[in-house]
Amino acid sequence: MTNELKDKVAVVTGGSRGIGYSIAERLLKEGARVCICGRDAAVLKQALDELRNSGEGRVEGVAADVGRYEDCCKLMRAAAGRFGGLDILVNNAGIGIMKPVDQLAPAEWDATIQTNLSGVFYCCHEAIPLMRKRGGGYIFNISSLAGVNPFANGSAYNASKFGVNGFSEAMMLDIRYDGIRVSYIMPGSVDTDFGGPAGSRSHASWKLSPEDIAKAVVDLYRYPASSLASRIELRPSQPPRKK
Repeated sequence: MTNELKDKVAVVTGGSRGIGYSIAERLLKEGARVCICGRDAAVLKQALDELRNSGEGRVEGVAADVGRYEDCCKLMRAAAGRFGGLDILVNNAGIGIMKPVDQLAPAEWDATIQTNLSGVFYCCHEAIPLMRKRGGGYIFNISSLAGVNPFANGSAYNASKFGVNGFSEAMMLDIRYDGIRVSYIMPGSVDTDFGGPAGSRSHASWKLSPEDIAKAVVDLYRYPASSLASRIELRPSQPPRKK
């Protein structure tokens, strides 16, 4: 498998904002063809209009909720139908509902696990056969340092990200001899509007930027095919000192 991104076909879930948008933008600038998804059709349209500045004719979008298996099937079919196959999958879509266990509604638990964990499984389940047809590929699962560091009020989010980490490691063993590499990236604090309304970034200079995560994806893809950086912890180098 070549480590050049030109003309490779990528799917980026949750690609209409935040980390996913930056990953899609960077892949387009590297010459890839990219299909993104998002749940909000209006936000998705705006993202596609902006991304076409980087990759006219090389970007597609599908309104989809990755917590629904049928939507994940639709997303993969759209990417393969438009661009002829699939080489890269970036599972980035996620939600965060932070409450103590006794205040967390069962529906909120279900939504978190469905989106953050089941959605990763659904997309991988559909992507792997497409990658095998291409002779290989690369799956990136965007996890979190919350997948190794539990915190108060984070029971659902922690559980989903701990699950993504374990899922990623087991899947890597399943498909490594198909030429499909698997890496999961665990960012710390990233300056996005995750968990809040669109445009609610803090603009804190000490935080990671979404572009930092996008660079990590590209750098990992370009590693020699004989090696695999399967797990990456990415954190701000100088967070505020604890008092």
